Amino acid sequence: MDYQSIIDKYYPEDNKLKHILCQHSREVADKALRIVDAHPELGADRQFVEEAAMIHDIGIFRCDADGIMCFGTEPYIRHGVEGADIMRKEGFPRHARVCERHTGAGITLAQIEERHLPLPHQDFLPETIEEMIICYADKFFSKTKLGQEKTMEKALRSIAKFGDDGAARFVKWSEIFD
Repeated sequence: MDYQSIIDKYYPEDNKLKHILCQHSREVADKALRIVDAHPELGADRQFVEEAAMIHDIGIFRCDADGIMCFGTEPYIRHGVEGADIMRKEGFPRHARVCERHTGAGITLAQIEERHLPLPHQDFLPETIEEMIICYADKFFSKTKLGQEKTMEKALRSIAKFGDDGAARFVKWSEIFD
């Protein structure tokens, strides 16, 4: 998969939003690749990790988040499912799963129902090692503070809003990946 061609297709203009998407995605991909390289015992598909990390946020342009120059109509929490829709239409269902499962440390059906989140009623939990690595790496980088890697403590605080089960998953991943 040529991830740059897909990014260029959906972000044809060289603007601030594309810059944010590409820099954030590169930071996530680089951290994810460091994890893959440090843990060959996990058997992660390195090429897939890079590709999927580079497009995990492809759906942000469809969302409303003016702080990162997104002026779409969807709530930001939907950026993953919007990205998954794009990737499935492009013929990349495996990449689509990364898009839809990277928010927080995954979102459960129970959380969607309890919080009335505008998401399809299903679990969106990372299942494969590649999905877990990318989801984990993503928590260390913000699209509003490019070039700054969060500490473990700050990353953990940022996902606490998604619930205790997400925080527990994140801590478990840290024990495996760090």
